[in-house]
Amino acid sequence: MGRAAEMLGTTPAFLRAIGEAKLIVPLRSEGGHRRYSRYQLRLATRARELVDQGTSVEAACRIIILEDQLEEAQRINEQLRNPEATSDSKTDA
Repeated sequence: MGRAAEMLGTTPAFLRAIGEAKLIVPLRSEGGHRRYSRYQLRLATRARELVDQGTSVEAACRIIILEDQLEEAQRINEQLRNPEATSDSKTDA
């Protein structure tokens, strides 16, 4: 956790707080250390930005969850509007 906090320019307490708010739930190593994915670190970075702007941790976590849900809904909407593009990209891969 200390290394992740250092990478993000924040504190372990901040990472614990956003974990308690259920924004990120890190995996645990065999030794019990928290392991964060790149995606979780991006979420933590966004939370830090919002908190630095004066948003409470709880509100920042809720905002990020809503942003993530909106992005997913927009992606699904685009797939439904343009099914050829999604099937083409699957056959190209």
